[in-house]
Amino acid sequence: MPSITDFNYLNHVNIDCVIFGFENNQLKALVAKLNYKGEFYTLPSGYILEDEDIEDAVQRILFERTGIKNVYLEHFKVFGKANRGRKEFLDALISENYTSERDEKSNSNIYRWFTKRVVSIGYYALVDISKVTPTPNEIYGSLEWYPIDNIPKMIMDFNLVLNDALKSLKVDIDVKANAFNLLPEKFTISEVQEVYECILQKSYVRTNFQKKILELDVLERLEKKYTGAKNKAPYLYRLKN
Repeated sequence: MPSITDFNYLNHVNIDCVIFGFENNQLKALVAKLNYKGEFYTLPSGYILEDEDIEDAVQRILFERTGIKNVYLEHFKVFGKANRGRKEFLDALISENYTSERDEKSNSNIYRWFTKRVVSIGYYALVDISKVTPTPNEIYGSLEWYPIDNIPKMIMDFNLVLNDALKSLKVDIDVKANAFNLLPEKFTISEVQEVYECILQKSYVRTNFQKKILELDVLERLEKKYTGAKNKAPYLYRLKN
């Protein structure tokens, strides 16, 4: 099996991805658990090939982890502190998983590669959670959705990365009207309101919220959503092309 050091990756730069989904009136993030002994949790991240545009690299990483293409993305921050805990994390992983001097020496090139200082470009993605197929690999033993208020402690500074992504999402939700990307292709205004209220942690008067959203002029009204309930059937909407 080829080592990560065999690939033609751009040195000292990588991508950190915060993938948000919405389910059961909860905002969630996709968190990976490394395929090693120990409780090593991380965000889905990856490296940029030398001949690859940055946004192409992000879309590739997201496709590999979620199985969906053309994901909605926002760049939110560059993380460039000199010490982000990479060496401390790798030392902990090695002590948990490698028991012989031979094992440590055989991984010395990988150790040096991973412990060099890296500048990370942070992106958050908004996805329809029902379309996502979390896809582990030889590095990520599992990928699971966690509610934002129940994220496990992650390696290095990834909890801070996720918090910064959430802060950006809260700002962007009104300015860029991007919350619709967390919903299925067709949705009701009530479902949009649930997303807004969940993310911003505030309540809206239904009529005022509907007026606010429709005045954005980004939605196309479709047929009514009939559920068999006695209450009035709401209209379905989708984003305009």
